[in-house]
Amino acid sequence: MKKILLVLVASISLFACKSGAEKIAQDNIKSYTNTWDVAINEGKIDILDTAYATDIVLHTNPEIQGVVKAKAYYANFVTGFSNRQFIVKDMFAQGDKVTKYWQFKGTHTGDFMGIPATGKTIDIEGCTIARMVNGKIVEERDFMDNMDFLKQLGILK
Repeated sequence: MKKILLVLVASISLFACKSGAEKIAQDNIKSYTNTWDVAINEGKIDILDTAYATDIVLHTNPEIQGVVKAKAYYANFVTGFSNRQFIVKDMFAQGDKVTKYWQFKGTHTGDFMGIPATGKTIDIEGCTIARMVNGKIVEERDFMDNMDFLKQLGILK
């Protein structure tokens, strides 16, 4: 009887831990999806003040550290492109990691990271791996075909 009770208690504990981890993962997905919908589609970059940890790290080239610089980086997408559509095509989470497969569309009608408006329409897909701690984004790695992006802008042939 003691063994059965012990197995039952252990099973309940494991289920409770897994359910807690699954809830955190689902909460991270919901928060992360909302953040990028508001920041890019609505153009309200200030949401990053609360979504990002103050010491956020964006693994780009060059690496960007801190919420002020990260906001400035993403503001380029808002000011550089009209008709913006940021579409999350798929997203999943495990532990403190969130991975999203996304598509970004827009018309280059403003300055984008020093590139004057070209009037070109872009449609690019990519993937982001983010790490979240206590509901805040602390780290992001973006992967996309930069050469294709520059070709669509008419910068490269």
